[in-house]
Amino acid sequence: MRLCQQHKIANVRDKLPDKLRAVTEKRMRHAYHAESGLKAEAELEALARELGKTHPGAAASLREGMAETLTILRLGVPPTLARTLRSTNSIESMIEICREHSKNVKRWRDGTMALRWCAAGMVEAGRQFRRVNGHLHLPKLRAALDAHFTGNVTAVSQNEDQKAA
Repeated sequence: MRLCQQHKIANVRDKLPDKLRAVTEKRMRHAYHAESGLKAEAELEALARELGKTHPGAAASLREGMAETLTILRLGVPPTLARTLRSTNSIESMIEICREHSKNVKRWRDGTMALRWCAAGMVEAGRQFRRVNGHLHLPKLRAALDAHFTGNVTAVSQNEDQKAA
């Protein structure tokens, strides 16, 4: 299952007849560039309802993993960095480089050996990566992630405290 926005658009397009592909892609791209995650989710859900009447497979594909495709919007990632994060291509590239790097290993002794080879593959992949567009905004992304996870952990622990009392 591919959850990046670019692949999601392609997956939905592939389930539609030619006459609906362009307009659906345009609406999805518009939603993914909305000012908030809630607005984008509402637009995508409205599109899914419309598609569900005549093309239920496309609607199901659109709904599958919708929340994950909206993560960068919900975190308020700046546009230049968001452009890079809309696709999982860089991650897929790194995974492929790691596979290529370790393909000649014939005997995997244990899990730590596999981790070492994976780490070596990642170092090799790092040499091949160009600079991330919007890299200056990475501290903002880190702060947004920290705030998101701190909020979720606090909310969960408070709920557990209330249940215990």
